[in-house]
Amino acid sequence: MNLSYWEYKSWFENVDFTIVGSGIVGLHAALELRERFPESKILVLEKGSLPEGASTKNAGFACFGSLSEIVDDLKTQSPEAVFKLISKRWQGLQLLRNRIGDEVMDLQPNGGYEVFLENDNPTFEECMQNIDVVNALLFPLFKKDVFKFQKNVFGFQKTKQQIIFNPFEAQIDTGKMMQKLLQLAFEAGILILNNQTVTEYYEKDSEVKVVVNDFSFITKKLLFATNGFSKTFFEADVHPARAQVLITKPIPNLDIKGTFHLDKGYYYFRNIDNRLLFGGGRNLDFEGETTTVFGTTNLIQNELERLLKEVILPNRTFEIDRRWSGIMGMGQAKNPVVQQLSENVFYGVRLGGMGVAIGSLVGKELADLV
Repeated sequence: MNLSYWEYKSWFENVDFTIVGSGIVGLHAALELRERFPESKILVLEKGSLPEGASTKNAGFACFGSLSEIVDDLKTQSPEAVFKLISKRWQGLQLLRNRIGDEVMDLQPNGGYEVFLENDNPTFEECMQNIDVVNALLFPLFKKDVFKFQKNVFGFQKTKQQIIFNPFEAQIDTGKMMQKLLQLAFEAGILILNNQTVTEYYEKDSEVKVVVNDFSFITKKLLFATNGFSKTFFEADVHPARAQVLITKPIPNLDIKGTFHLDKGYYYFRNIDNRLLFGGGRNLDFEGETTTVFGTTNLIQNELERLLKEVILPNRTFEIDRRWSGIMGMGQAKNPVVQQLSENVFYGVRLGGMGVAIGSLVGKELADLV
C-alpha cells in the first residue's frame, strides 16, 4: 500500500501494542494498557465499520446466568468452579459500570426473570429442586438470595404460572455503552482504525510483523480480542456461535419491563424504547449457527415471531422493525480463555455469550498478561 510519510509515521511507526478487535474486550484492554504504559503507542485494528462480533449487536443484558443455566453448569462443573465463573461475571459488570457509568449507558436495574413454557416440566422441576442449593452457593457473593419464585403477572400465555425473579439483573443501552468506550479510547490517545483486516502475523525476536489488507507494519506486542473469529489466527477451544435477534416497532402501553430468559436461556427478550427486543433460537440449528457469517434464517426468525404471537405478546398487535445477528464465541467450557500464545502474542477469547458481563474483566486480564 502506498502509505504517505504522515500516515506511516502517525499510525504505524514505533507501535508498542496492537490489539485486534475493537469490541468490549479490545477497548478495555487498550484502556488498561494506557493506564499502565501512559507513553506507549497503542493501535486497535477493527475489520468492520463498527465492532464486529457481538459488542454492538448484543441484547444489552447485564446478567450473569439464569437459574436453569446455573443448574445445568453444576451437572458438569464443581460448585467451586461455577461460583468462580459467576464471580468473574459479576466483577466484570462492576468494572464496566465503574468505567462507563450507569447513567451514561442507561443501566436500568429492573431485575431479570426466567419464564417456563407450560410443557417444560423437567426444567421447571429441576429449578424448584435446586433453587435453595444455588442461592446458598451464591450467598457469599451477593449476601442475600439471588433467585426466588413468584407469580407470573405479565400476561404470557402457554407458560407456567410461576416465574423466577432475580433482583440483581439489569439492562443497558448497548450502543451508548460502546460509544462511551470509543470516546474514552480516543481521549486516551489510543489509535483506532476500522475496515482493517489482519490476514497474517509473523513473530521474530522481540517484535511482531502484522499484515493488514495490502501492507504490513511492526509492533512490539500483539493482542487478539477476536472471540468467535479467533480460529482464523490460532487454535483454541472457541468456535463461532451466531445469535439472531429482532426488535418490534414501538408498542403502545407495553407493560413488560425487565430482562427475560426462556428455555434455559436459549431465548431472551427485554423492553427498550417501548419496543420488545427478542433473540435466540440457536438451539434449533446448532450446526447452521456455528458460523462467522452474519445473517438471519427463516427457521429461527419464524420461531421467534411465533413465540412473540403465541407466548409473549398474545392478543397484541405488533410489527417487526429490524432483524440482525451477532457472532459470539463458545467452547467446551464456559470460562474465558486468556493466555500468552508466544513471547509477544496474547489472546483473550471465549466469552460464552456473556460479553457484557465478563468482557471488561477479560480485557483487563489480557492487558495484565503483558
